[in-house]
Amino acid sequence: MKIAISAENTIDLPKELLCGFDIHVISFNVTLGDKTSSDFTSADVFNYVDKTGILPKTSAINEVEYGEFFDTLLKDYDAIIHFTISSKISSTYNNAVRAAKERKNCYVVDTQALSTGSALIAIYASRLAKKGLSPEDIVDKVNVRIPYIQTSFVVERLDYLYKGGRCSALALFGANLLKIRPQIQIKEGVMQPTRKYRGRMDDVIKKYCKDTLAEYNNPDKSIGFVTYSSASDEMVDVSVNALKNVGFKEIYTTFAGPTVGSHCGRNTLGIFYINDGGQED
Repeated sequence: MKIAISAENTIDLPKELLCGFDIHVISFNVTLGDKTSSDFTSADVFNYVDKTGILPKTSAINEVEYGEFFDTLLKDYDAIIHFTISSKISSTYNNAVRAAKERKNCYVVDTQALSTGSALIAIYASRLAKKGLSPEDIVDKVNVRIPYIQTSFVVERLDYLYKGGRCSALALFGANLLKIRPQIQIKEGVMQPTRKYRGRMDDVIKKYCKDTLAEYNNPDKSIGFVTYSSASDEMVDVSVNALKNVGFKEIYTTFAGPTVGSHCGRNTLGIFYINDGGQED
């Protein structure tokens, strides 16, 4: 059986990795003023917010769009397994489920993550599909691993979270005054602040990586990601070296797309891996 693995573009993989891992994507639209496109970058978002002080609007993919996307894939594949951003962050999961119910051999999985946290589980599914597993077996295996996706990042400033209604004016003032850099984690599909760091982002990222790898200390070392909206070379190098030092074999650096960028702003960086020690396929 020929199985298509698909996801939203919020998995934040560049074209070469999408091609390499054989993952198909459907894109969110982002609206900046009077322009709507699926091709905007985080830099476009930041420039727009700098000029207007207004966050862009991101549009959830609707049921009709999913249906058209699935129909296109089903022309070349016998089945589809589609991975969505956390259902507690976006309505896309429910929309995808409704579209899938109208089609045969179409499965939808809530990753309970975002960005390359979601990508990790789609990559795992793609590797299983290449080994010839059935769609049902693949879905069962990925669902076992989803609770172990380590999805977290550090935000330099709270301005974007404040504009999006995710923190109070008092929290914004205090954080910016004290140069607090909060760590945000995805737990049970929900974005939650966990640790608070202070100081230069280069130093903060070093501490964040050390703390995260110490707390989530049973990683699948076959693959890990460093993903960022923007970052200094030192921030990226520190993160990559932190993963190298604990033995990760494949380490990819990717840019966070406009959906993540519009929530978190500049100089947001995270490390992503599955914290279950690895699985036999």
